Amino acid sequence: MKIKLPEVTDQQRRKLATAQEVADYCDVPLGTVYQWASRGGGPKFIKVGRHLRARWDDVEKWLDRQTIGGNAA
Repeated sequence: MKIKLPEVTDQQRRKLATAQEVADYCDVPLGTVYQWASRGGGPKFIKVGRHLRARWDDVEKWLDRQTIGGNAA
């Protein structure tokens, strides 16, 4: 019996970000990303085996929540 997997969109298939990619994107040291993952305070991370990954959407949402001020008249 063959099981058919559900259809997924390109957004759902988007490559997960590595810890280094998150560090580069946010312009912070790699160690900061690992601290976020272990202590909290950063975007949501996923452990894939022994590797740390993040969904790009989660990184973007987290960055949006970090916005301060900016209500220029």
